[in-house]
Amino acid sequence: MASQTLGFIGCGNMGGAVLNGILTASFTNPSTEAKPISRFIACTKSAGSAARIESKIAPAHRDIISVVSGQNVQTMRESDIVILGCKPFMADEVLREEGVREALAGKLVISMLAGQSCENLTRIIKEGSGAHGSENMELVQGPKVMKVIPNMGAQFGESMTIIETPAAGIEEAMVRTVEWIFGQVGKIKFLAPEQTGLATVLVGATLATLTLPIEGLLDGCVAEGFRRADAMEMVLQGIRGLSAVLESGAHPAAVRESISSPRGCTIQTLLSLEKAGTRSDFAEAMIQGNKHLKENM
Repeated sequence: MASQTLGFIGCGNMGGAVLNGILTASFTNPSTEAKPISRFIACTKSAGSAARIESKIAPAHRDIISVVSGQNVQTMRESDIVILGCKPFMADEVLREEGVREALAGKLVISMLAGQSCENLTRIIKEGSGAHGSENMELVQGPKVMKVIPNMGAQFGESMTIIETPAAGIEEAMVRTVEWIFGQVGKIKFLAPEQTGLATVLVGATLATLTLPIEGLLDGCVAEGFRRADAMEMVLQGIRGLSAVLESGAHPAAVRESISSPRGCTIQTLLSLEKAGTRSDFAEAMIQGNKHLKENM
């Protein structure tokens, strides 16, 4: 297996979570296992961001990762595979920079940009600065773009990563490499392009939106006399238990029914939430999130 360099263009919260997850999973303990990646470059927009990333790198990983700032094109040139981890609205600015098209020619480009299609990113790269006025520009091979949407669980090896079904022309070896990279940070699931948008909302909402009911549970427990830390410990273990039950194949409604005893406290909590329309609120949140993503694609 050929050894390759993986470059991150933008290494904020999401990019940093993926990078740290890979390093922790595959490069912490000595191993003879062949890996498709042997070196990393993290390129940030500012020197301050680079310094923050540098400070979090474990000593065991310092010899395989370089952290730079303001060197997007140079990072692309030095990398065999490039992950786009910048903000989606920055795609034009980053990919139209002088030299990007040549730096990414024929390379695997992994986009983590919500709302940006592979086709649009490919177009931006081809039309970028330096693409005009050159007789030889059409001879430059285009990049091989794949779309991948992980979530913040990647840092702890618990991401649910959506991989968009690759377009024709993407080599099988490239697909296997993408599977390896994101398999290090959690589970992966391939979906068709038309399903990727909604999945993007879901994998983000699963982490962000569910913090609201958790905070509500904690606030209620504090109001009734618990220390917040004690309530958090119990809630987290309860979530782990619920996850295990649902993964066994149980339907959410069946779980609620099995826990709710006649005249019990659990049915009272459920009735309170149903009166407030909580379930429909969460459904509407998904619908609105997906609508926003479609409007901004």
